[in-house]
Amino acid sequence: MSVNWVALAVFVLFFGSITILGFVAANWRKGDLDLLHEWGLAGGRFGTLVTWFLIGGDIYTAYTFIAVPALAFGAGAIAFFAVPYTTIIYPMTFVIFPRLWSVCRQHGYITSADFVRGRFGNRWLALAVALTGLMATMPYIALQLVGLQVIIGAMGIETSGILGDLPLIIAFIILAVFTYKSGLRAPAAIAVVKDVMIYVTIFAVLIVVPAKLGGFSGIFAAVSPSKLILALPPAGSTGMYSVYATLALGSAAALFLYPHAITAVLSSSSRDVIRRNSVLLPAYSLVLAFITLLGFMAVGAHLDKLPEFSELFARYKANAAVPALFLNMFPSWFVGFAFAAIGIGALVPAAIMSIAAANLWTRNVYIEFINPNATPLAEARMAKWVSLVVKFGALFFILFLPLDYAIQLQLLGGVWMSQTLPPVLIGLFTRWLNSWALLLGWATGIGLGTWMAALTGFKSANYALTIGGFTIPAYAAVYALSANIVVAVVVTALINMIGQRETRDATVAADYM
Repeated sequence: MSVNWVALAVFVLFFGSITILGFVAANWRKGDLDLLHEWGLAGGRFGTLVTWFLIGGDIYTAYTFIAVPALAFGAGAIAFFAVPYTTIIYPMTFVIFPRLWSVCRQHGYITSADFVRGRFGNRWLALAVALTGLMATMPYIALQLVGLQVIIGAMGIETSGILGDLPLIIAFIILAVFTYKSGLRAPAAIAVVKDVMIYVTIFAVLIVVPAKLGGFSGIFAAVSPSKLILALPPAGSTGMYSVYATLALGSAAALFLYPHAITAVLSSSSRDVIRRNSVLLPAYSLVLAFITLLGFMAVGAHLDKLPEFSELFARYKANAAVPALFLNMFPSWFVGFAFAAIGIGALVPAAIMSIAAANLWTRNVYIEFINPNATPLAEARMAKWVSLVVKFGALFFILFLPLDYAIQLQLLGGVWMSQTLPPVLIGLFTRWLNSWALLLGWATGIGLGTWMAALTGFKSANYALTIGGFTIPAYAAVYALSANIVVAVVVTALINMIGQRETRDATVAADYM
């Protein structure tokens, strides 16, 4: 492919402007960045609008923009599970996360593992929650690079070899430096710009592409009926119906347990900010539905049949669908704008994820087990250095390991994160569960979920369970979480029966209100 110089120039212009904004953000709502609370949570001072952009930028990533339409392009209707799962989660956040915000603000907790440590008084259970978050976050950061790599390649830049990797390396060095300097303020400021650009891009697509393809009726007419709806289940099985439902439910259970989502929530200035955002954030679900439709638009435009995109599809397969759609439907200047929006959509979540991972390591591993007497300055410096290590660890994934490894670990990430639901979310409402029972349940869920994924060769996170000759394929996280909760409840009941009920709890009922 030849280099699209106009698109590249516009891309670099916006990307460069965002870089400057990332450095300037250090002085936005200025605080002492030598304190972890200020660097890692921006002092917890974000209002409704900034939090809305931050959480949206946190969850709806570059990889979302590339991979969800790619799934629709290749597999069809199953890709739309992403729409109900992001809708299901917001009533949960309205009820649950104001409680988490309150108790964390009362006790100075910065991570979900901090809360678990205080609630249950068990450092090993808190360590399990922290390590789960770290393991799930690393490949998630790496996948943001995938989205960035695809759009760089779509502009005609070679993305293989040392020179091909250079744009990616430069982008992440910039990300690393402004995150180190500005902390959470940088991705929060950038998220505002990025999301405005995403909204402009999507509205342009909804007007221009249907007009060129004969309206939405023309788009859907070009899509195979087998991709428009889920296939009917075969006899003796729930088929794709149960897969779709459990993917939505299980993904919703895991979404706000990820460390970066918790970080965005705890950076809010009040409980009411979280509630208001729970009402406003479904606007992003609407945009996600439109983003998913891009896959059907790419099918309707028959982009994989056009010779000018053959190399792009050969290199990136279904992930090429969105870049090819923009290149085919829009002038080069707008392509550069849209690609910049996607590229910046890689920087925002990657920055927040690295900060969240650094918070976890510093508070729940370094302070808890290595240097409990560290000063606040040493604590903040440790977090800053860990944020660099995490980012370059993700870069190592992409440059030196097969991409399949990052994708497989990301599939496992959702399965793993859902296993922290009992101590974190259930723990917000009851202290009845025993901490050691919760740890045993966590280990059961992690082991079972990983085993189910391993049986598919780590190519899928779905598992077909057969009971009495009836097969129920479903998201492995749901099966694993069910086993996790059963083990935690049964073991707690047995421990209580022998008179070993736990009473350790650093929180009181008023802390949650």
